[in-house]
Amino acid sequence: MIVYKTQEEIELIRQSAQILGKAHAEVAKMIQPGVSTIALDKRAEEFIRDNKGEPSFKGYNSFPASLCISVNDAVVHGIPDKYELKEGDIISIDCGVFLNGFHSDSAYTYPIGDVSADIRKLLKVTKESLDIGIQHALAGSRVGDISYSIQKHVEKNGFSVIRELVGHGVGRSLHESPEVPNFGKRGRGAKLKEGLVIAIEPMVNLGKRNVVQSNDGWTIKTSDHSPSAHYEHTIAINNGKCDVLTTFEYIEEVFKI
Repeated sequence: MIVYKTQEEIELIRQSAQILGKAHAEVAKMIQPGVSTIALDKRAEEFIRDNKGEPSFKGYNSFPASLCISVNDAVVHGIPDKYELKEGDIISIDCGVFLNGFHSDSAYTYPIGDVSADIRKLLKVTKESLDIGIQHALAGSRVGDISYSIQKHVEKNGFSVIRELVGHGVGRSLHESPEVPNFGKRGRGAKLKEGLVIAIEPMVNLGKRNVVQSNDGWTIKTSDHSPSAHYEHTIAINNGKCDVLTTFEYIEEVFKI
């Protein structure tokens, strides 16, 4: 069942999303070769709690950390550990904040120093596909219109869209209905109505679309070990328009690609 939000509830989610954007920026300030992923996780949790929020992911289905940190061929749900970032890595950071009774959810992928032209294109196209999906999140349209637009942009650029992992509704629960795939057909799926809040999150591979789960029970990796990128915004249908609640503004003020 889809839970539609009032304008007041959307504003509470926006407040959560602002803390989330700033938490991402605090992590972005630290991203460089030699920094461990567990150090990034520690800083995010400190910042979120200092701002009266709670990390949405920590303890969710027993997940042990505040951030999902996925490096290189890890797509999503990577567990922070002692791994130190290296020149040429890419790192996807997914974070959620619970504040005022509501969750927000956002992800961003960073290159570490010099990366190949193919990887830079992967990051660019994945981020573009998020923007294109948002452009199709219009009142009266359907989830499939978002899904189709993302898939079309990704595949025309020679990359592949993961099928097993999707976006989702966001609200009092971190994951709500409806599912928001990154592939599909126009005119299909749930109708985008006033008060709908969803996370749109393209997950795109440089190689084939297939993925496998690691032995830790969480980390999802590409089956061919190709790099993968992930960007995510939480958006609402608000006053008949698409209202992007999360932000990359704070990240992009401190991390220059």
